[in-house]
This record gives sequence, structure tokens and C-alpha cells, in this order.
Amino acid sequence: MIKAKDKPPMRDLDDLFLALERSAFRRRFRLGPRERAYLAQHGMETVLAHAKEFVTRRLAPAQPTNDGRQTPMRGHPVFVAQHATATCCRGCLAKWHGIPQGRALSAGDMAHVLAVLRRWLQSQGNWPDVADVRLWDD
Repeated sequence: MIKAKDKPPMRDLDDLFLALERSAFRRRFRLGPRERAYLAQHGMETVLAHAKEFVTRRLAPAQPTNDGRQTPMRGHPVFVAQHATATCCRGCLAKWHGIPQGRALSAGDMAHVLAVLRRWLQSQGNWPDVADVRLWDD
């Protein structure tokens, strides 16, 4: 059993976003016209609520169904954001964020993923800041 003091820390967000910017694969992701329209129509708060649902259903289990293939490449702003920020599968979470595979995500892990998604989505346009919206219950 891994003790809290032995657990590697999650990656600092500023450091993470610098590293993502250096990745040719991650850097190519941008919201397309459909995803921008969806975000404009539904608002950042609703899209982030969807992000919470996607993370809970598709990433949080210790052994997610179809891990590595569970996140579509497009069709929702969150899907694009997940690929841009390496929060698309448990392998990417381990490699890029220091969140180990093989165990369910903790509330802190999920809050980290949602913070990453929020930051990336907000970087894609002039959207209202929803940093104070409580998306995860501790």
C-alpha cells in the first residue's frame, strides 16, 4: 500500500502547461467552430459540469472501460480539452500528471483534472471566469 508521504505529487499546473506547449501532439488541439458554439451556447459552468461527469464515469475507476480509447477526439469541448491536456486516459494521467494507474481517482485527483480542463478551456477564448464555481464535493 502506498502511503500519502510516498505518493509522488501531482504536477504543478504552470509546469504542466509549459510541458504541454512543448508537445507537438498536445499543442495541435484547439476548439473547432462546433465546440466553440457549444461552449458559447451552454456556458462554461455547464461545460465544466459535463467535464465532472466525464471524469467520474470515464477516468475515475481504477480500471476504466476501454482505457486509452475512452475519450473521443471531438464532439464536445471537454473531449478536445482532455486530449490537449493529457487527461484523456489513465496512461496519460500517469505520464503527464503523476496520477498513478490501477487505483480509483481520489477527490483531489479529480479536482486537479477539473482545474486543468478549466484552465485550458478558458485559454481558448474570452469566457467568463468560473474559478469559484464548486464542481467537486470533497
